[in-house]
Amino acid sequence: MGMDDKVVITVALSGAVANRTQCPHIPYTPEEYGAEAKRSFEAGCTMVHIHAREPDGTPTQRVGAYKDIRDAILSEVPEMIINFSTGAVGIPVEERIGHIRDLKPDVGALNMGSMNYAKYSPKRKDFVFKFVFSNHFDDIIAFLTAMNEAGVKPELECFDTGHINSAFPLVDMGVLNAPIHFSLILGVLGGAPPTARQLAYEASLVPNDGSDWEVIGVSREQWMLVAAACTLGGNVRVGFEDNFYLPDGDMATSNGELAAAAAQIARFTGREVAGADEARALMHLPARS
Repeated sequence: MGMDDKVVITVALSGAVANRTQCPHIPYTPEEYGAEAKRSFEAGCTMVHIHAREPDGTPTQRVGAYKDIRDAILSEVPEMIINFSTGAVGIPVEERIGHIRDLKPDVGALNMGSMNYAKYSPKRKDFVFKFVFSNHFDDIIAFLTAMNEAGVKPELECFDTGHINSAFPLVDMGVLNAPIHFSLILGVLGGAPPTARQLAYEASLVPNDGSDWEVIGVSREQWMLVAAACTLGGNVRVGFEDNFYLPDGDMATSNGELAAAAAQIARFTGREVAGADEARALMHLPARS
């Protein structure tokens, strides 16, 4: 198979919202992150997206926590592409970017716009949670400037079509460089709906200049969106941050099971899973020194 037939699988190991009351297999300690990364890599994952936690499970922006998690992962899987989150609510920009400046991961996730961010329960007739996720252009530019200085590739997390189009003025300004790595997030209330038709439209907006994209499907629709992304030529993200359940409805016991399901779907669509070196080439990342 040629490189166009290869699928990069990313795993979001823990997220920052869910806890072990909801899913007992979410990693908390650095050692647990390392073990989950290894299981995921063995199943076909080549990049891990990381929200740091303290060993008791509390989400944290502490640089030392990110370092301990990164080191534990690379001790288990030296080839793994490391992707740090910068997403947070009510935390100053400088605190959200400190681990990028100091630790210089391969990739830094960057939310591309402000939005209502919510989950609704028809059973309760009420919102489970609701808040405004603020990402001002000034903050986006500050993140990009810091990533450029650190030699970190941005991952543009786009929750709707407007977030994709917001990239192009930043390219014109010279603070964002093509080719771009886009993440198309579907299924968050306040953002784009989780349908194959929506994904196809958003994928059509990604420039044909070597830029790449992946789908991030939230909740049970994830597997349909994984299949759609593979069919459309995109990459995929799975993991406990986005969805706990396998295609058959059983709760996964590890991120590795979720990565294995994504790999199987990719192969069913006639594509193959990218290895670590292939993933770096597809994402225009330098080889690890």
